Amino acid sequence: MPEIVKEMMSYPFLVRAVVVGVLVALCASLLGVSLVLKRYSMIGDGLSHVGFGALAVATAFNIAPLKVSIPVVVAAAFLLLRISENSKIKGDAVIALISTGSFAIGAMCISMTSGMNIDISNYLFGSILAISGDDVFFSVILSVVVLALYLLFYSKIFAVTFDEEFASATGTKAGIYNMIIALLTAVTIVLGMRLMGALLISGLIIFPSLASMRVFKSFKIVVISSALLSVTCVFVGIVISYVFATPAGAGIVLVNIMAFLIFSIIGALICR
Repeated sequence: MPEIVKEMMSYPFLVRAVVVGVLVALCASLLGVSLVLKRYSMIGDGLSHVGFGALAVATAFNIAPLKVSIPVVVAAAFLLLRISENSKIKGDAVIALISTGSFAIGAMCISMTSGMNIDISNYLFGSILAISGDDVFFSVILSVVVLALYLLFYSKIFAVTFDEEFASATGTKAGIYNMIIALLTAVTIVLGMRLMGALLISGLIIFPSLASMRVFKSFKIVVISSALLSVTCVFVGIVISYVFATPAGAGIVLVNIMAFLIFSIIGALICR
């Protein structure tokens, strides 16, 4: 194992993948706990489809993908919250409407533009080779911002996650902090799509949180456990991808599933 890791680190593209993967894993795991507890975990899946549509359009017009997809996905996150709060349409239905529509736009854009299929497949399933130096630069900056904002508003996010009505009654502006959670989630999803792919990025948000909740009950401990587990699964998944020449996103999700099963068994034994 150490020899494989040492060999991996001799390749710049794998170093870029590990850096981006670790940063995205941290951001996704922290936000995932709140999203799962608020029963809004599928927002990751919906926003990833929006990101796919934005990336497809950006690629068609030869525009830097991240510069287009980040504002589009952030706007979609705000729209999802606004519609679900002020409309008769429920949250899951809103996610389905926006995600399928965005995916359809991306598919149409691909079909009408020649020579895009290979590149766009990287966005669907993830690719280590798809991560460029510019992606690493943007990922480092934006990940630091996401982590800083999460730590800064940790107490408010905690309050809104567990009892939004009580938080509002005590003076906390729950709507604003819900928007912050949506904003941070949108940025994290866009950053992770290169590595995980649009179809698999939501797994990075959901699995570490669910696995940690099987064993631990404290919110703070769950957040810490989720972060450590997510980073470990991403690294192991990248190693598997390198050794067996498989898509990085698929390897990471499979490792997360295995971790979830192990934590579920541990949790069941503890509860006896």
